[in-house]
Amino acid sequence: MEEPREESEPLLSRARGGSGRPAGSAGSRGVRVGPGAASRQDLCFDQAAVFIEDAIQYRSINHRMDARSMWLYRLYYSNTCQWMLSLTIFLILLLAFIETPSSLTSTADVRFRSAPWDPPCGLTESVEALCLLVFVADVSVKSYLVGWAQFRKNPWLLAYLAVLVVSFADWIVSLSLLCQEPLRIRRLFRPFFLMQNSSMMKKTLKCIRSSLPEMASVVLLLALHLCVFTMLGMLLFTGEKQDDGQDRERLTYFRNLPEALTSLLVLLTTANNPDVMTPAYSKNRAYAFFFIVFTLIGSLFLMNLLTAIIYNQFRGYLMKSFQTSLFRRRLGARAAYEVLSSMSRRGEAHPRGVGVDPQDFLQVLQRVQLDSHQKPVIMEKVRSYGGDLLSAEEFQKLFNEFDKRVIKERPPRPEYRSPFLRSAQFLFSHRYFDYLGNLIALGNLVSISVFLVFDADVLPGDRDDFVLGILNCVFILYYVLELLLKAFALGLRGYLSYSSNVFDGLLTVVLLVLEISTLAVYRFPHPGWKPEMLGLLSLWDMARLVNMFIVFRFLRIIPSMKLMALVASTILDLIKNMRAFGGILVVVYYVFAILGISLFRGVVVAPGNGSLAPDNSSAPCGSFEQLEYWANNFDDFAAALITLWNVMVVNNWQVFLDAYRRFSGPWSKMYFVLWWLVSSVIWVNLFLALILENFLHKWDRRAHLQSLAGDPDTCCQVTVDLLFRDILEEPTEEELLERLSCHPHLRLCR
Repeated sequence: MEEPREESEPLLSRARGGSGRPAGSAGSRGVRVGPGAASRQDLCFDQAAVFIEDAIQYRSINHRMDARSMWLYRLYYSNTCQWMLSLTIFLILLLAFIETPSSLTSTADVRFRSAPWDPPCGLTESVEALCLLVFVADVSVKSYLVGWAQFRKNPWLLAYLAVLVVSFADWIVSLSLLCQEPLRIRRLFRPFFLMQNSSMMKKTLKCIRSSLPEMASVVLLLALHLCVFTMLGMLLFTGEKQDDGQDRERLTYFRNLPEALTSLLVLLTTANNPDVMTPAYSKNRAYAFFFIVFTLIGSLFLMNLLTAIIYNQFRGYLMKSFQTSLFRRRLGARAAYEVLSSMSRRGEAHPRGVGVDPQDFLQVLQRVQLDSHQKPVIMEKVRSYGGDLLSAEEFQKLFNEFDKRVIKERPPRPEYRSPFLRSAQFLFSHRYFDYLGNLIALGNLVSISVFLVFDADVLPGDRDDFVLGILNCVFILYYVLELLLKAFALGLRGYLSYSSNVFDGLLTVVLLVLEISTLAVYRFPHPGWKPEMLGLLSLWDMARLVNMFIVFRFLRIIPSMKLMALVASTILDLIKNMRAFGGILVVVYYVFAILGISLFRGVVVAPGNGSLAPDNSSAPCGSFEQLEYWANNFDDFAAALITLWNVMVVNNWQVFLDAYRRFSGPWSKMYFVLWWLVSSVIWVNLFLALILENFLHKWDRRAHLQSLAGDPDTCCQVTVDLLFRDILEEPTEEELLERLSCHPHLRLCR
């Protein structure tokens, strides 16, 4: 395909210094003559705007830069298109709950579950086809924007195309077999659409892949540890009599090699401790040393060593991620700088030197998609340079402003002429008035808790809610009065500008509506007053339930407590950085749930219908049947997710191993052990490593936050990226220019 003329024309004339302002450059005003120069200027402005948007969003700049491609690029990354793509991914993942086997039943218990809804053939397939067509358009646009040469080198785009081909082929097979095929291969590939759309998930997978050799070495040690102690256990527990403790140990836990291996594997997670030790320990206390030594080496040494290895691999994971993001930002900013400064080099020499004219940059900012509250701050910062050209260093420093969240200015408070009203305004807008409200809310919670304790042993029909009803009316009246007084002091717009006030106000309005409805239905509280239940909950019970949300008022005291504020901010930052890890967990859950449905669907049968245990009374104590674990099955997608969650927690997971061994065969243990390794060992340790990394860096640099933020009354708030900015390594000018010179769709002439 022939490159457009605008794209093939050299835009970047030569390498230039980053911090100084060498003389002898052309003035930017010299190019603004003639229609050709105007069109080139407009193209440069668009290219600079796209580069700036790439820098803000930490995106790669290696895409086509002609006018038509930039229009398509900005359309693709618009909020509407990205929202539609996210919705499509959500829909195709959601299909697993609806398509056969459907999860649309009230319970997953095989004893009480009704026949699930079976969607007609072609219904979910039609929705799936629409989703796949959206993904075809997605990969087509991405392939066009990066170019064919880059497409062939991108493994994710190649895998994207392969997954779509396999999915469409399997979809055609489904329709040709009237949706009666035993296995839908394409369901296993659906999580790929989620992964390929997240750069952070791709980075996380890369880090996991780099950690696999070290983790494999510890897993090998664990396997060797299990094998050695399994052999020792089978040699030790060789009882001679039926009533002998050794024999009971052998028959229960060391009957054969697979049983012994399973028993010790479960002991590695301490889920069956001390049950596995009790029969032999009851016979001779010396046997306890076998299990203690096994647990010390396996659980306390090797498992924690695995945690240390994973943490060591992911130590600096956030820093590496921020380092990559910083390089992309600097590269995008430098590309925008080169494009804008190249305009001046086409004209006559300008006495002010080489750089970007602030007026040009302001025009570019008008085209950049920025937050409406952030753009004025950036533009004001640019105007502060006056008429001086911006050097590369100054241009880069402007991008630090994009890291700051703009704090909206509060609307002005009402002005009252009366001294009494001004005094009341000062009183009701003071923070001590908030403290009083929190104290009243605490009294409300204490009263509810006290009456819950007193009424715990009283039957619902014998309770007297007279005192509690009066107290509830008093508290709600105070909340209404507090709302009105704050609205008077701050003004309606000022009151609504605080998210805490919005929460309090909505809660107060809901409580007021429920209280008025309660009084209208049950009349005013009186001795012996007990509202009757109408449906699931009475209006009175609903009011008490909603009243419990008052507890969230106390979250606002967290910023005033430094240590608690540090922990809370760490949790919030962790949630932001956990999106990639959470996405990986969703992918793993989805794949294992689909595999579980294919392997174990229908193997759990209700008692009396061919189940291995006819009823709970005849089942051994602690077994799947006796514990009534009937809802833990793989008969539909939702049930499979809950079953996998219960196994991941590893509490009583030996029950699942034993039950599915009896229901479907000994090979089923491989599925559950693999799930335990992936979820409970790898992912949980990964999560722990991220918590440690985040908290330790936040703890070490808690004092640095104030210095970065500056004056607390300023209009900006520092984000997580800027918090770590001082310990990141700034890319050199040579690295940036070298990377720019390799841009596949721009030519940097030196």
